[in-house]
Amino acid sequence: MKIVSLFSDGSCLNNPGNGGWAYILEYEKYTKNDSGAIRDTTNNQMELLAIINGLKALKEPCIVNLYTDSSYAANGINSWLDGWKKKSFKNVKNIELWQEIDRLTQIHKVKAHWIKAHAGHPQNELCDKLAKDAAMKLTKD
Repeated sequence: MKIVSLFSDGSCLNNPGNGGWAYILEYEKYTKNDSGAIRDTTNNQMELLAIINGLKALKEPCIVNLYTDSSYAANGINSWLDGWKKKSFKNVKNIELWQEIDRLTQIHKVKAHWIKAHAGHPQNELCDKLAKDAAMKLTKD
């Protein structure tokens, strides 16, 4: 299996409000990124959607090192998801997004790594900018 790095970030203006998501995928010398925006959403939803879209962009099963500044997303993937599944996601917010992450983590082997936001990490800074730009563009439209 290929080993890829997935950097992700979400942004929400006036949480809840217009939000943006972004990801960067890196494999050897190759890089791919994408971003998008949604109206009337939350920051946590955008964080999860960034991860979902990044994982969906992979064309084959991979070992994925996910780097996120969202402790909610990192802890959810690394620690909470199995317990949530056992309890049928009872009392879990953003159920549909977590169920999609669960589906995708059955395809890819994902290990989430929390990184400090706004600490000069190049890919995190770029994801932050892409996500904010996407949310701002939606606000201007």
